Amino acid sequence: MALQAKKIDKINADIRQAEADAGRDACSVQLLAVSKTKPAADIIKAYQAGQRQFGESYLQEALLKQKELSCYQICWHFIGPIQSNKTRQIAAHFNWVHSVDRIKIAKRLNEQRAANLPPLNVCLQVNISNEPSKSGFQLDELADAVEQVSKLTNLKLRGVMAIPQPATDYKQQCKPYHLLYQAIKHLNKPELNTFSFGMSGDLRAAIAEGSTIVRVGTALFGSRSD
Repeated sequence: MALQAKKIDKINADIRQAEADAGRDACSVQLLAVSKTKPAADIIKAYQAGQRQFGESYLQEALLKQKELSCYQICWHFIGPIQSNKTRQIAAHFNWVHSVDRIKIAKRLNEQRAANLPPLNVCLQVNISNEPSKSGFQLDELADAVEQVSKLTNLKLRGVMAIPQPATDYKQQCKPYHLLYQAIKHLNKPELNTFSFGMSGDLRAAIAEGSTIVRVGTALFGSRSD
């Protein structure tokens, strides 16, 4: 078995084990392969190993890969910071956007999503650890943001995304995810069923607290020098 396939199998096995440990249904969590900074050749190897969901953070890099890989049935997720002048191309070229961090961006994506395309799947980015260096909605802004974005007809609000402050202790890893999951459940909107949180270092905690999409890069593709 090729190295890429072995890595994907290992991560998926870890996800399945974490689901079982948390009492979650099997295959209730999907793997998003974070392919930013990685060449198209690496994406092809992962695709050949069965991976279909890929996450990109840098628009121009992603557009070049999409053009090169247009013959593959890839579901493209934008997961990076969004500048206002990038929304038109993001709206046109991605299936999902995880990093909607303010209403202005949601409105621009909605206005610029072509009518011949299905509604753009979006998640609201939440600054769950209240870090000054990170963008995103605060927990007390979430209900209003959900209300506003839900009215944008060219978007389909699916849930939330978060990148909490790093922690090595399992209980500390769980805490912010638990808060965010409960905040969404408190809104009583069943359609908000996507929880994009968890990476290699806190995958178990994220899945224990309700994650439905885990974003993994280095563990799949290696470091930039690999």
